[in-house]
Amino acid sequence: MYLKVVIFILMGFSASLFGQSKFSVSGYVKDANTGETLTGASVYVKTESNLGASTNTYGFYTLRLAPGDYTIVFAYLGFADQERKISLNKDLSLSVDLSEGVEMSEVVIEAEAADKNVSGTQMGEIILPIEKIQKIPALMGEVDLLKALQLLPGVQSAGEGSSGFYVRGGGPDQNLVLLDEALVYNSGHLFGFFSVFNSDAIKSANLIIGGMPAQYGGRLSSVVDIQMKEGNNKHYQVDGGIGLIASRLTFQGPIVPEKSSFIVSTRRTYALDLAQPAIKRTDFAGTNYYFYDLNAKANYTFSEKDRVFFSTYFGRDVLKFRTPGRDFTFDLPYGNATGTLRWNHLFNNRLFVNTSIIYNDYDFTFKAGIDDFSLKLFSGVRDWNGKVDFDYFPSNNHAIKFGVQTTYHRLTPSIANAQQGDEEFTNNKVSIPAWETGFYFSDDFKVSERIKIQAGLRWSIFTQMGPYAASTGVNYQKGEEVVTYNGLEPRLSWRYAINSSNAIKGGVTVSNQYLHLVSNSSSTLPADVWVPSTERIKPQRGEQYALGYFKNLKKNMFEFSAEIYFRTLRNQLDYGESYVQSPADDLEQQFISGSGRAYGAELLIRKNEGKLTGWIGYTRARTERKFAEINGGAYYPAVYDRTHDVSVVVNYDKGKKWDFSGVFVFGTGRAFTPIESIYVIDQRVVTNYAPRNSSRLPDYHRIDLSANYRPKKEEGKGFYSYWTFSVYNVYNRRNPFFINYEFDTDEKTGVLSASATKVSLFPIIPSVTWNFKWQQKKN
Repeated sequence: MYLKVVIFILMGFSASLFGQSKFSVSGYVKDANTGETLTGASVYVKTESNLGASTNTYGFYTLRLAPGDYTIVFAYLGFADQERKISLNKDLSLSVDLSEGVEMSEVVIEAEAADKNVSGTQMGEIILPIEKIQKIPALMGEVDLLKALQLLPGVQSAGEGSSGFYVRGGGPDQNLVLLDEALVYNSGHLFGFFSVFNSDAIKSANLIIGGMPAQYGGRLSSVVDIQMKEGNNKHYQVDGGIGLIASRLTFQGPIVPEKSSFIVSTRRTYALDLAQPAIKRTDFAGTNYYFYDLNAKANYTFSEKDRVFFSTYFGRDVLKFRTPGRDFTFDLPYGNATGTLRWNHLFNNRLFVNTSIIYNDYDFTFKAGIDDFSLKLFSGVRDWNGKVDFDYFPSNNHAIKFGVQTTYHRLTPSIANAQQGDEEFTNNKVSIPAWETGFYFSDDFKVSERIKIQAGLRWSIFTQMGPYAASTGVNYQKGEEVVTYNGLEPRLSWRYAINSSNAIKGGVTVSNQYLHLVSNSSSTLPADVWVPSTERIKPQRGEQYALGYFKNLKKNMFEFSAEIYFRTLRNQLDYGESYVQSPADDLEQQFISGSGRAYGAELLIRKNEGKLTGWIGYTRARTERKFAEINGGAYYPAVYDRTHDVSVVVNYDKGKKWDFSGVFVFGTGRAFTPIESIYVIDQRVVTNYAPRNSSRLPDYHRIDLSANYRPKKEEGKGFYSYWTFSVYNVYNRRNPFFINYEFDTDEKTGVLSASATKVSLFPIIPSVTWNFKWQQKKN
């Protein structure tokens, strides 16, 4: 009933405000070869480019125009522009299929209008099509979407060997990472060495760091919105690759041609599998490690107004370690699972709705044993989510979004079981249920030719439920409300166009985050625990203020941007100075709460056209934390504070068979807390540490190179293959990952001393991958 009332009001509002003086042109933009909808395609009137729109996530667009004759232009990255002449005297449905056109290197790298850098309202937004990501050199031949995003200003790596990342001073838990709307809690394989996103299954990735639109919530720093491919609905197609450590295979095709399609994509590592015959002849027999992914998606188009999608992801890491004599065993399985069911419905040519039911699960289990002692730890998060999102286009000057989202969380921060002989200990911690709901409304509207504003408001509510044993001694029963938090989250972005190639943009974002990731390490290892806001643990709240100057040069061949920002963070969690982990402890008693601040400047210059493309990014930033119990209550550098961060990305298309790419990265060394002095008490070594994060590791830098050899495709053949050669860390820079301290006592003097060793991860690593593609011949 409520939904019908809302729709009726919107239709009435639209009719009364705009009357019948204008008509709508609406439809979908698709890939002519595969039938995939194209997100962010540009649709505009040829003689008046300011009369235009972009397709939404599902490839839908709408334009409102006065009666008359027009030429409508449809454009998208890597595709030939298409023009359609229309005579508009009533509402018109117009869908088009775009064919692949000019070479990738000859077009802009954005999947939107070439002047989006200047004309768009949103600042700090980057849309990267997967074709561009695949050109960036990859570790051990595996294309990594998250590693590519870390080459952009404002986005910093959590460290070599980690897919965790930090955005403008926020922690790794403050990034909203979505895969077909499903939240991904842990985005890394092999303790973060690789991301969980298989590039063959990914359609595009949208990164937002400058100001979060109102439809996104639950995180403070950024959004990484990743869309999976829908599947070729015209022809059957097989893609894959065989590398040194992993292989991947993707199969897609029509279920009902032109109406329904599917895609299934798998990936698995096998480096230690191949070494098993040798390992079995050693004392480490039984030791192994591998990870695997499975992506699947299917869709069905019932009519021009209704379409249903189902997508799923399942990934797992399996680590088994055995020592000589099998005296010590170690097992660590962990992974993610997601499922998304979506229904698109078009009420009319101005009102579009998407309804989603989403499931996601993340868990890890740690098992270890030595002699007659065994230990098992379990932690995880499981969510059920429902959401309804509306896109409403009352005119060309307004793009309205509104909706509601609700999530049922079930968090298990830690369950521990230890056994020594006949004695057994199990903590009594159980899963913590909670509800999180958000309502939002936003409007991206054009005030004048120079001024555009995107204003939104989000209202979030979080309720922790029982059963729960609070640290105050109160026991809450199942279904009983423990505590409720709520807050308004205003969002504002604006653009002032100085002229067609220069603009100033600004933004203000206020966000609440009700879940916390707590770790005593510097990277997002799978053993980190997610905990909800409780009576004792307050929700995180962040505010960001940003201002930027944007300029396009030489007919959009070059783009330049300069942004400054200031952020405040409240209710940040950490462990205290005297923290010693114990499974018997109450988790809430282990944490301390504090605040943070971050500020900086970001520069980006990008070349979009020609055989030589790429970008140079630079960030000058400061990130600090403040806890009453640490460093005397004074601000100190966060572990991921990086004063200088530089990235250079170069792509060169030599033509015919070869293309090359290179990456250079430089960053200020990571902050850490050194040992200041050591002494012995009761034959036990006691360490005294310097102030928190008062020293730094050496600066980080490296160069990566890659080349693709693409033989000319023979006409009439459905099979095609090419080779990728890459070298990671070309000049073999030994970048320290952490400092390892070893203690030694002089036998003659009895003096105790400590020596520090810098531990590095990756030396120079060459790799080669054979990639192949087969597509069913067209009839």
